Amino acid sequence: MQDNKTTLKQTFKSADTEEWLDLVFYRRIGYVLALLFRRLHITPNAVTIVSIIIGAAAGVLYYYNDIRLNAIGILLLIMANTLDSTDGQLARMTGQYSRIGRILDGLSGDIWFIIIYFAIAYRLRDFDGWSWWVYPLGVAAGYSHIMQAAIADSYRGLHLYFLNGREKSEMESVETLKGEYAKLTWKKNWFKKIVMIFYINYTRSQQQFSPAMRKLHSDIERYYPGGNPPDEVRAEYRKASLPLLKYTNILTFNTRAIVLFITLLINEVWVYYVFELTIMNILLAYMIIRYEKICRSIDEKITKQ
Repeated sequence: MQDNKTTLKQTFKSADTEEWLDLVFYRRIGYVLALLFRRLHITPNAVTIVSIIIGAAAGVLYYYNDIRLNAIGILLLIMANTLDSTDGQLARMTGQYSRIGRILDGLSGDIWFIIIYFAIAYRLRDFDGWSWWVYPLGVAAGYSHIMQAAIADSYRGLHLYFLNGREKSEMESVETLKGEYAKLTWKKNWFKKIVMIFYINYTRSQQQFSPAMRKLHSDIERYYPGGNPPDEVRAEYRKASLPLLKYTNILTFNTRAIVLFITLLINEVWVYYVFELTIMNILLAYMIIRYEKICRSIDEKITKQ
């Protein structure tokens, strides 16, 4: 267990990657809850599971064309995201890191929003008279969301990789994960194998649109023992990546949640689908182009040394 005097700042992944709303709201509440849960000996994974249940309940309430139920759903989703912040802070506070925890944490938001996308589709069909094509529209928006969040997470992970080193970045390669998966047996490790299947597919989805990022990560592991490049390479990457993080963060939870809440309160939830399919995908394409350029530039310097 870590020092009981852990400060709020010490529970952050890094000052670079924190969003302003997280800093002023979610992280502060999460810190207080993490202190409480540590005292009660509640594990980060238990907090994550509760957040999944609460977020799923919020999604169900978005089906109803009832502003009171929708408002309750909004509060529940805020509560779920607060707990999603708390689990990571608690893990850093207590040193209770685990791959299962990281996977559960990554899955939590996807589970919330899968339910939300289906709830919105059924709502538009049952209450607003939309035809069957609302379902493929919802699937397209949901798939876009998953890709946006996964790729944004990989860019933030790469930034942490350069900033803090391999151990604190949570960056892993598909090849490494496949090797670990192969060592597990279905008889003794069936649960871990199932979880690893999801994690490998998630990691693959992060990397498939960013070949330059994948090559840069591979070359760093190849050229530098322990995956730790020299300080000048770290500084160069951070300087290039830092201005882009504010855009990358838009592709995570807070911005899309605010848009979702507004569309629910004005009873125009179809706008949320449009927002996901247009603005967020345009931003994703912009981020891929910019980060791929940065990764190619850094990688060329590494491989020519």
